[in-house]
Amino acid sequence: MTVDFKFKRAPGYNVAAIQYVGPYGEQHLRKEFRSLVAWAKRHGIRSGKWIFRELDGPYSRRPDNRRRWEADLEIKGPAKGEGRIRIKKIRPETVASVTFNPDEVSARLVYHGLSDWLRWRKKDGQVKRIGPSREVYDGDPWTNARAWAHADVQFLVRK
Repeated sequence: MTVDFKFKRAPGYNVAAIQYVGPYGEQHLRKEFRSLVAWAKRHGIRSGKWIFRELDGPYSRRPDNRRRWEADLEIKGPAKGEGRIRIKKIRPETVASVTFNPDEVSARLVYHGLSDWLRWRKKDGQVKRIGPSREVYDGDPWTNARAWAHADVQFLVRK
């Protein structure tokens, strides 16, 4: 698998979302995704992509224990939120992206590499602003080996 960075236009998504506030951890957003999947199953809602979103961005001044994250489950068809679950639209956006297999290439290496690559693009004037990151999977990355092997890390950018 070749790992390289590229700019692309990411599609928009209709999602069911649960926000988490706190520091990043290994079990990050797992509980929130379990709740989203159970909710979708209970209401007979088809789901698609799994999106792990950082809401504050790489240069946030929020302390770690106040950082905001969001578990987004793409939904097909109409739905109404309940409890902590909100229905939202993520608009199409330009992103810097890299797809990789975390079992073959370290996620830390990918994040640092993409972040440095973007900083240089910003210095060169190719990018005006670097926004928050997100990970997009074609299914449950904890139980679906194919989804895990095609992790798509994206940083929102303004060109």
